[in-house]
Amino acid sequence: MKLSYGRVGALALTGALALTLTACGSDDPVGAASGTATDAGSSTSTLSGELNGAGASSQESAMEAWRAGFQSANPDVTVNYDPVGSGGGRTQFLDGGVLFAGSDSALTADELAQSTARCFGESAVDVPVYVSPIAVVFNLEGVDTLNLSPAVIAGIFDGKITSWDAPEIAAENPGVTLPALAITTVHRSDESGTTKNFTDYLAKASGGAWAYDASGDWPIAGGQSAQGTSGVIQTVQSAQGTIGYADASKAGSLGTASIKVGDAWVAPSEESAAAALDASPRDDSRAENDVVIKLDRTTTEAGAYPLVLVSYGVACLAYDTQEDADLVKAFLTYVVSEDGQKASESAAGSAPISDALRTDVQAAIDAITVAS
Repeated sequence: MKLSYGRVGALALTGALALTLTACGSDDPVGAASGTATDAGSSTSTLSGELNGAGASSQESAMEAWRAGFQSANPDVTVNYDPVGSGGGRTQFLDGGVLFAGSDSALTADELAQSTARCFGESAVDVPVYVSPIAVVFNLEGVDTLNLSPAVIAGIFDGKITSWDAPEIAAENPGVTLPALAITTVHRSDESGTTKNFTDYLAKASGGAWAYDASGDWPIAGGQSAQGTSGVIQTVQSAQGTIGYADASKAGSLGTASIKVGDAWVAPSEESAAAALDASPRDDSRAENDVVIKLDRTTTEAGAYPLVLVSYGVACLAYDTQEDADLVKAFLTYVVSEDGQKASESAAGSAPISDALRTDVQAAIDAITVAS
């Protein structure tokens, strides 16, 4: 494994991440890491200081694993991550409150323009760190799985399909006993990259059944709302007949839907998320070192699950101190390394990034420097 920043520097941050990773005011803070840290031997790290980040709650389980992997090597570094949501994380980053952000959607053109003031004359960059399916989760007694096409999912969340025994749902699930029970939709109350990915999928894959643009803010009145990934899951769990969307790693015992891809029904999984990523091109309109994927929501690739999110690490290309630059580079280098990706795969069921993508991501991380 090639780590351009150096294996010791990358592993050095592990201790810090596992040590604290406390929240900065979120109602869903990342708590103490579980599991055993990777044995890195005696620490020879020279890193020290505090690294603060905030953002996507979808990364929470992965972040715990990354933290645990770093713990033993860096006793002199403290890392904090507030899983406040993608929008909140990007805001905190652009305001200079944190050194990095996690986001389920890449920075917009306006945000990239704003970032030059925050990044000491340089731009911010997005680097893929976490790839995971978004599960359509539901709570129906005795029903663990359903087939739901993009058009039917759109009809449900747009309030046009209102009962679980509706003919549109029954037609896609022959042999399944569906109750005459009202459907209660659950969406994110906060600005969310998961919401943006979900609405982007519906807008592109539903054949016109979804009339709204992709947005991090839920576009429709009605239904129930909840803060963060865990809030959506808890709300769906709390009552029969509910349906929502969330990072698949948090689905737990809830029912999950397979979606229609071509003529096949595909369930959310690590493998199907990886297949969707492989079927999607890079966004060649982005600047050098800004590594963004253009997800193909309408792919018919066998085994692909295009209702997927690519979650990014957002960082500056220039920081005002060597300490800040070193901490961010070391942390991100570990996260995208084979070891870091295996850790999140084990903890969250995420799909590891490919070697080819890792090469480009590492080049972007290596470009981080101190402002002149």
